[in-house]
Amino acid sequence: MEKELLAVLDFGGQYNQLIARRVRDEGVYAEIYRSDIDLEKLRERRPKGIIFTGGPQSVYREESQHIDPRIFDMGIPILGFCYGAQLIAYELGGEVKKAPISEYGRTELSVDRSAGLFREVSERTSVWMSHTDYIARAPEGFSITGSTENCPIAAMEDEKRGIYALQFHPEVQHSVEGRKMIHAFLYDICHFRGDWRMDSFVSDQIEAIREKVGGGKVLLALSGGVDSSVAATLLSKAIGRQLSCVFVDHGLLRKYEGDEVEAVFGSTGKYDLNFIRVNAGPLYLEKLKGVEEPEQKRRIIGERFIRIFEQEAKKIGAVDFLAQGTIYADVVESGLGNGAVIKSHHNVGGLPKNIEFRGIIEPLRDLFKDEVRRVGLELGLPESLVYRQPFPGPGLGVRIIGEVTEEKLRIVRDADFIYREEIKKAGLERKISQYFAALSNMRSVGVMGDFRTYDYAVVLRAVETDDFMSAECSNIPFEILQRIMNRIVNEVKGVNRVLYDLSSKPPGTIELE
Repeated sequence: MEKELLAVLDFGGQYNQLIARRVRDEGVYAEIYRSDIDLEKLRERRPKGIIFTGGPQSVYREESQHIDPRIFDMGIPILGFCYGAQLIAYELGGEVKKAPISEYGRTELSVDRSAGLFREVSERTSVWMSHTDYIARAPEGFSITGSTENCPIAAMEDEKRGIYALQFHPEVQHSVEGRKMIHAFLYDICHFRGDWRMDSFVSDQIEAIREKVGGGKVLLALSGGVDSSVAATLLSKAIGRQLSCVFVDHGLLRKYEGDEVEAVFGSTGKYDLNFIRVNAGPLYLEKLKGVEEPEQKRRIIGERFIRIFEQEAKKIGAVDFLAQGTIYADVVESGLGNGAVIKSHHNVGGLPKNIEFRGIIEPLRDLFKDEVRRVGLELGLPESLVYRQPFPGPGLGVRIIGEVTEEKLRIVRDADFIYREEIKKAGLERKISQYFAALSNMRSVGVMGDFRTYDYAVVLRAVETDDFMSAECSNIPFEILQRIMNRIVNEVKGVNRVLYDLSSKPPGTIELE
């Protein structure tokens, strides 16, 4: 049976990957394409539905992204969000103008419950708006199905042609009944079966890996984190001993982590892997000496990462493919498609161009973090490993603001260890999506005993999220934060202040750099 597909056309908005995530939550496989995809190529993919994402442009500006208008005659249901909704109006003869009053944040929406998207939605519901333009006049054949106080055409539809438009963002958590609207589009309008499951993903990926690799050899970066561990297990099930896993200890790991990784995946562990450990800490410190700019740090780490792998590949013999645990969040933040580059990742944007491999294998590239964990459980990995705290590829290099030094590494390792220890004692380790300590580049005056100090400030970060595309600060009880602060200040030499980061994502990112 042919796999069903929902095509997401990317117009460069910040929630583009999140739309695909929400669609998959509903049991439908979604893929993301550039907005300028050739319609014949799109037709070959045989999508049963299309979603236009939001974007930062104005449709009436010449430089803005538009769409081949023939897409509306393909007979495939289309749903547009925000900019995507305005684009539908503009291309089909409606009118889009600069809004008299811009809307940002939660807004109360009134809907026509007889409309296709709203039959299971409350007559008045809270949605998330983010726009400075609005649809001033709907195209011919469209009926207005939703409005807010400042946006008279917040939703519209042409049921006969199967074209729907929402000025707001139903994909974000702040749109209380947004998932009901997406579900209605998928099942009531597009008539999907809903056959996207992690077990089918695993079997499909194993088959795809075997086909691509053939009799070749694969080299994988194994950090011991969730992503690389799941990738290693998936690859080992597909190609067995054709896989060599190299663990590069770049000296930027958390306290005791290097030895823990070797204990799990090395010769004394239970996994049947070709495991090689490379201790490269001194080399990384030398290369990072005097470097403060975060993107430069990431690229240096990425460059060394590849060079070391090339060296190990030569020792092993002929290696055909480099495998990586890249996931969707890495890709979107590195500027896939039409989106802006937020930050490069060592295994995406930081790769040098002269890689000495036939190709790259990234079996988890299309998955969000929670989907990766579900794959890990499907593969039989223990929960303790599957739910391990996320850790960036560049490690503590991006949890230290400014130059990376041995002293700063000691400070952030010890502070982070105390933080994680106390969170576990409090029984919160599975209730917080991600938490870690980082080291600011700020030094300030303090008093310890009868003496003046001039030491660093440690920043504690903890967020709640189900997709890592957006996140809110975690509400850790104050008495726990107080206990963590006391331990860090008293036990970690060189620290006299502890700060708690309240920032959400957006506008911030989860990591500090």
